[in-house]
Amino acid sequence: MLVAMRVREVCHIITGTDTGGAEAMLYKLLSAVDQRRFRMQVISLMPVGAVGQQIAALGVPVRSLQIARGRFSPGALGRLTRWLAEMRPDVVQTWMYHADLLGGVAARLARCRRVFWNIRNGTFDPRTSKRTTMLVARACARLSRRVPDRILCCSEVARQAHEALGYAPERFCVVPNGFDLRLFQPSTQFYREVREELQIGSDALLVGLIARFDPQKDHHTFVQAAYRLRQRHIPAHFLLCGNGIDRGNTRLAHWIQEAGLEGCCHLLGRRQDVPRLTAALDVAASSSAYGEAFANVLGEAMACGVPCVATDVGDARMIIADTGRIVPPRDPEALASALAEILQMPPDQRCELGRRARRRVEAEFSLPAIVARYEQLYEEQCSQDDDPVA
Repeated sequence: MLVAMRVREVCHIITGTDTGGAEAMLYKLLSAVDQRRFRMQVISLMPVGAVGQQIAALGVPVRSLQIARGRFSPGALGRLTRWLAEMRPDVVQTWMYHADLLGGVAARLARCRRVFWNIRNGTFDPRTSKRTTMLVARACARLSRRVPDRILCCSEVARQAHEALGYAPERFCVVPNGFDLRLFQPSTQFYREVREELQIGSDALLVGLIARFDPQKDHHTFVQAAYRLRQRHIPAHFLLCGNGIDRGNTRLAHWIQEAGLEGCCHLLGRRQDVPRLTAALDVAASSSAYGEAFANVLGEAMACGVPCVATDVGDARMIIADTGRIVPPRDPEALASALAEILQMPPDQRCELGRRARRRVEAEFSLPAIVARYEQLYEEQCSQDDDPVA
């Protein structure tokens, strides 16, 4: 008996398509999936953002329910159900809580055969999580034994946190983020060019924090750590980029001015050349206070051969392993000490740490290997529905 081979139709439903870790991973998945075996399309609950436009540029159909952020849309469930009933995808893959809830319920109402949820949040803390997000996540927990066939999450910490919330443990599958090792790679050219752009010395030490301005990312702790580094007479410069990272951000500008760091902090805003900037760093930092599951910036920096110092949030400790340093969150002194340790290493020792980081990403988190895991999960579930053909 043979099984007829056919293209699998997969519909991805995501809360929004602006800049973020889930959005970035969806884009990477769509850019690398085997198009001979899988036909993908995307539905965004909110209006199409920057990443959604990049996805559309790949040739992947993208449409939106046009739900405004923070607004309830009574007709959205009905519209989404009708769209899915018309499309009849083999798999509905949802991303993030609101899409898990709305997309999962709509998929079941439309009688879609297979539903996968995708969880991207690493921790639950009532003090820092939005009340509406907590309510949606708890609703998903109650539905987790009835709606999804599988629950994918990008970190072990995320799995544990959601099982504790009441999600069905038997549904979980951990699939970490993957990284394009051709896009993110060491580059002496970028190392030199970025220093020229910043108008700093060709041998200047450069520490980077690539993250949007958000309480979760805890830029204040990073600025305080930078101040301590300069107090120790370590002549480092600090590259910061992401949404909201510019001189128009009065809170950030005040922190920097208060710390006396105006001459060595470079605020670049949102950039399209993150691989170039990352490859120029001597050390990459992640100062997140909470909420991370699998920080993309760590894997990207490691792929560029840049050692990382990160707070012990999400799976950072597992990702970095022995190629960098882990410190407690909200502890600027510990962050400064770990950064100082790596910055004061002999250059060849620091470079060897970076080479180990690159090798770890090659071995554990390469994009083709991670995409293959998604493809295998889709194929395994779909094959259970195939009728045998003689």
